[in-house]
Amino acid sequence: MKIEQIYTGCLAQGAYFIVSNGEAAVIDPLREVEPYIQKANKIGAKIKYVFETHFHADFVSGHIDLAEKTGAEIVYGPNANTAFKAHIAVDSEEFQLGEITIKALHTPGHTLESTSYLLSDKNKKPVALFSGDTLFIGDVGRPDLAQKSDLTMEDLAGMLFESLRSKIMTLPDDIIVYPAHGAGSACGKNMSKETSDTLGNQKRFNYALRADMTKEEFIREVTAGLPEPPNYFPENVKMNRDGYESIDDVLERGDQALSPEAFEAKANNTGALILDTRKPEDFAQGFIPNSINIGIEGGFAPWVGALIPDLKQNLLIVTEPGKEEEVVTRLARVGYDHTIGFLNGGFKAWVDAGKEVDAVNNVSAKAFAEIYHSENPEVIDVRKPDEFAAGHIEGAKNLPLDYINDLMAEFPKNKTLYVHCAGGYRSMIAASILKSRGIDDVVNIEGGFGAVGKTNVPRL
Repeated sequence: MKIEQIYTGCLAQGAYFIVSNGEAAVIDPLREVEPYIQKANKIGAKIKYVFETHFHADFVSGHIDLAEKTGAEIVYGPNANTAFKAHIAVDSEEFQLGEITIKALHTPGHTLESTSYLLSDKNKKPVALFSGDTLFIGDVGRPDLAQKSDLTMEDLAGMLFESLRSKIMTLPDDIIVYPAHGAGSACGKNMSKETSDTLGNQKRFNYALRADMTKEEFIREVTAGLPEPPNYFPENVKMNRDGYESIDDVLERGDQALSPEAFEAKANNTGALILDTRKPEDFAQGFIPNSINIGIEGGFAPWVGALIPDLKQNLLIVTEPGKEEEVVTRLARVGYDHTIGFLNGGFKAWVDAGKEVDAVNNVSAKAFAEIYHSENPEVIDVRKPDEFAAGHIEGAKNLPLDYINDLMAEFPKNKTLYVHCAGGYRSMIAASILKSRGIDDVVNIEGGFGAVGKTNVPRL
C-alpha cells in the first residue's frame, strides 16, 4: 500500500493517490488529470475509483475527465446529486482497493454531502482519514458555503459539530489525517501550514476539537470572523456538480500563439481581457495598455477568481515565453476556460513591433517617506482588514484588493494615489486595475508595508 499526497501550493490543495496490489484511487484530483494517469501507468496500476469529498468551491476537480479517460468510478457521499454518472455512497459503505478498504463516512457540516474516507489496511486496521474540508490541520471547514434557504451557517455548524464528535473523534488517535487544504485556502480561517497530522495531535491542539467544548461554543467559535467567500466559489461548485468542458479542449483553445498584430486584433474584436502574468516588477516597467497584472508566481488562481467576476470572460495571455500552458492550466483549475490565445514571444514581441505601452510609477519606501513628510499624500492600503487593523500607515485608507471591483467609487479621483500592500504583489494588481479603469495617477510603493516599516513614516 502507498499513499501519496500531491500538494498544490497556489491553491493550498491536497489531492491523494493511493495504490494497493495493482489498483489505484485518486481523492479530490486537480483539473489536469494526465499526471495521475502517468503515475498509474508507470507502476502498472489501474485507477479504479475517484473519490470526491464534496462539491469543491475553490477549484474545479478532475473527476469527470479522469473517469472518462480511465473507466474509474466516481464516488460521492450521501446527499450528492450529480448531472453525470457517479456512485452515491451510503454512510459507512466500504470500497475494496487491492488489499485495503476505504470506508465512506458521511460528515456533513462544511456542505451537506461532505464525506470523509477512512482507509484501513489488509488487517482492517484504520490507518488514514482523508477528511476533505471537514477537518483541517488546526481548523475545521467553514459552514457558510453551502447554505440553502432553510439552513443557516449556524445549522451547518451544528451538523459539523456532530460529524466531528460522532464520526471522527471516535477514531484511533494514531491514524493520519490528510485534509483537502492547508494554510492559504479560503475554505477555512485558521489552518496550519502542516498538511497532515495524527488525529491524536489534532484532538490536543485543534481549537475546534476541544473535549470540553459545548455545541453552542463550537457554533459560536467556528462561525466567528469568517471572511466573505470569493465570488467564483458558487460557479466552481456548479461546474463540479453539473459537469464541464474537457481540459484537453480548454488547453487546445488557449494554445494559440498570436503575433502582436493578431493579438491586438483579437483583443479589439472579442472584448477579451488581457491578463499579464509576469512578475510585478517587470509589469511595472512596461505593459500593454488596459491589461491586468496577476503574477503567476503569487497566489495566481485564487486572485483571478476573486477579481475577474465572469468565468466566461474571454482572456488573452501575456506571460514569460514557455509559461503559456501552465497559465492556461492554472486558469482552468478555477473554472476560467475561455483563454483564446497568448502573445507569441511575450511582451518583448509587443515592444519590438512598436506597439503602444504603458507603465506604473514605482517609488522606494525611502523616497515615499520623504514624500509623506512633505506632501501629505493620499495613501491606499489594499491589504485585508485584519492586516490593516494590526498596523498601518497613519492616515492611510484601507480599500482591500479582494473587494476592489465593489470599491472603485471609493478611490479618490484627481489625486496621486500611493498604493501599497504587504510586499508588492497585491498593490501591483490593484495599480493595474485602477489604470485600466481610467485612474492613471497611481504610484506603487516598492516593498509595501514591510519596507515602509523600516522608515520614519508613522504607523498606527
